[in-house]
Amino acid sequence: MTTLTLPSPAKLNLFLHITGQRPDGYHELQSIFQFIDICDHLSFTALNDGDIQITPNIEGVPLQDNLIYKAARLLQQKTGCKQGAKIQLDKVLPMGGGLGGGSSNAATTLVGLNHLWQTGLSTNALAELGLSLGADVPIFVHGKAAWAEGVGELISPMENLEENWFVLVVPDCHVNTKEVFSHKDLTRSTPKCKMSAALRGTGRNDCESVVTKLHKKVANSLNLLDNFGQARMTGTGSCVFLEVSSKHQATQILAKLPADYTAFVVKGLNLSPLHKAVTV
Repeated sequence: MTTLTLPSPAKLNLFLHITGQRPDGYHELQSIFQFIDICDHLSFTALNDGDIQITPNIEGVPLQDNLIYKAARLLQQKTGCKQGAKIQLDKVLPMGGGLGGGSSNAATTLVGLNHLWQTGLSTNALAELGLSLGADVPIFVHGKAAWAEGVGELISPMENLEENWFVLVVPDCHVNTKEVFSHKDLTRSTPKCKMSAALRGTGRNDCESVVTKLHKKVANSLNLLDNFGQARMTGTGSCVFLEVSSKHQATQILAKLPADYTAFVVKGLNLSPLHKAVTV
């Protein structure tokens, strides 16, 4: 049996503005998404009986709620594919960290199984499927750093974005996205900005003030990195990052962090490692 192993990369929101809220409850936003070179990996082996098997089980997540499972079933349903798959997940990215791990896993599943099952869907078709699984999934399907608006579905590629280095800190806590977006103190009226202004570093993360109230470990991590520059939180999750100009500078900062902090040196990428591994 042929097994296909593919990366499922993390992303950073270099800024995140909440510019409004729709009548249906969804929030309007502006953001810049860039990939980083830290990844989960998924291995796919085709099965002839249509069954979808995922190992290991993710603690606290029933199979029916697993985005990998949902993506695989959705692709089967939309294409009429009779094949199944055994899927092995090598999980590195934290849940609730704001790195897009679940959305990335779903995108890698759509791309990987489309290739393995030879279902022949285009990138745009896969992205459209992915949107029903989560607003961030199309970003990972398209695989290019992007400016995003709407609820995250209006995407403009940013292929000339600086691919800088980052110090990434992973606090030991899980942030619930629904709790953040439903919080009474969340800013929902930030004026829309132009891409040029965001690239000059004028943006911020509107979710940060809420998350730091709810999670002291996130606030502590931001305060720690602020000693070396302007730290930010990514997405609605717990992870925080500091953008620097070189790997050497990032490594120096990493060495100065307390030993009990989980932290990495990572590089910004404008092309997803997934798209370097398989042609979509």
